[in-house]
Amino acid sequence: MTGVSMRERVKRPPSEALLDSYISPALARAFAFNFENEIWVHLAHAQMLVRQGIIGAGDADAIMAALLRLHGMGPEVLGADGSLEDLYSYTERWLIGELGPEVGGRLHTGRSRNDLDVTKWRMTLRTAMLATLERLLDMRDAVLEGASRYADMVMPGYTHSQHAQPVTFGYYLLGFADVLARDFSRGFAALSRTNCSPLGAAALTTTSFPLDREWTAAALGFEGLVEVAYDAVSSRDDAHETAAAMAILMTGLSRLATDLQAWSTMEYGMVELGDQHSAVSSIMPQKKNPAALEHIKAEAAQITGYLVAALASSKNTAYGDVSDGVTGTADPSLDAVLRTGRVLRLFAEVLGALTLAPDRMRHLAAIGFGTATELADVIVSATGLSFRMAHNIVANVVTEAIEQGRTADTITAGELDAASTLLFGRTLGLDPAVVTAALDPAGNVRRRRVTGGPAPDTLAAMVAARVASLAGDRDALQRVGSFVRDARARVFAAARPVA
Repeated sequence: MTGVSMRERVKRPPSEALLDSYISPALARAFAFNFENEIWVHLAHAQMLVRQGIIGAGDADAIMAALLRLHGMGPEVLGADGSLEDLYSYTERWLIGELGPEVGGRLHTGRSRNDLDVTKWRMTLRTAMLATLERLLDMRDAVLEGASRYADMVMPGYTHSQHAQPVTFGYYLLGFADVLARDFSRGFAALSRTNCSPLGAAALTTTSFPLDREWTAAALGFEGLVEVAYDAVSSRDDAHETAAAMAILMTGLSRLATDLQAWSTMEYGMVELGDQHSAVSSIMPQKKNPAALEHIKAEAAQITGYLVAALASSKNTAYGDVSDGVTGTADPSLDAVLRTGRVLRLFAEVLGALTLAPDRMRHLAAIGFGTATELADVIVSATGLSFRMAHNIVANVVTEAIEQGRTADTITAGELDAASTLLFGRTLGLDPAVVTAALDPAGNVRRRRVTGGPAPDTLAAMVAARVASLAGDRDALQRVGSFVRDARARVFAAARPVA
């Protein structure tokens, strides 16, 4: 049995330097993330070989019984001693040690490590994506709940980090809920393209054995095939797309974290993080540092780096099975998904623990001249002046108020008349009550009823539509997860009676 090996072409084991830099880290990752899928793939492949009459049922039964024993013992029993280069090599060595080369050596019929490895990594990435997309849905749920709860909580809206127009905190969150919905769409599309089976491609041209690739694809929970064998073992755009989806998602989360961090400062005073998401200073007793938000922003940078690493691993590599262009994408894409999932869990928790300051928000919205646009609109509606003329009048009054150290809520109808006379030689004659109403931030919000605006009833309808969309997305994700779980259960159940 010792003469049966995959290293016959080379006469010396891997060097210490190669082990240290490449093989040992890769083995550790494979043992941690691929062992379960390794066994699943082997069981499905053995069952297909019998169905197709390629190997005998007795040999397949012995192989599957041994694989189930190995699954029960765990990867540690394989004894990674550095003499072999990957998880499959250790698995095959163990299997042949248990069954002998005549039986154990039949499992690899019609297969290559090329298609086997990329199949396992797609399955591992699929598992991670299912979990992370579930957390993304939970984050969307939390954001939509906040959008509904805070639909009337008036605050300043900002453009270019300056007061723009009054909004509500619920409206702000609703906008971000749509960002997350698009993130899910991208992630789910990436999952769908990841969830295609390369198995049966062998080295790059399939095999002369009559494999049933469609059967093994379904048995492994895949939605279809990467049909062209050359493509199946050469391309990892599934990993690239997945990493890109995670980097885009995290970029959006970093922007939300940036706003919340700014709004938690004394200068804004609009939100406060929960103590459980904060840190303290070792020297300044008054400090409550936004540790969770700073961590989220740092993670966004790391995951952008994973995208770059995944793309760079494949850039300028030959189109074929190559370790850098194909296998090299596995770690960064998987890490991007795993770390994004952890951040989503944390961020949903952060949102649930926020303390808001509605009086402070309302005060800032009232004094910050964000109602100036509505005041110009009222002048147009009441007097027939063009919007540009009204804009000039209001800008003149706002400039004077700022120079005098006054706030927006002190503007009067008389000041508007004076500015209009100066600029256009006519008064406006606005009722002071009309001016006061135009300068009310909550009134500004209520009047913005155009599709997509922040008026509470408009917002409520949008939230309801998005809650329904979220439920549909959750159902779609659960269908994929159920299909995968059921496929695994069938394969293991089919193997157990022979164990």
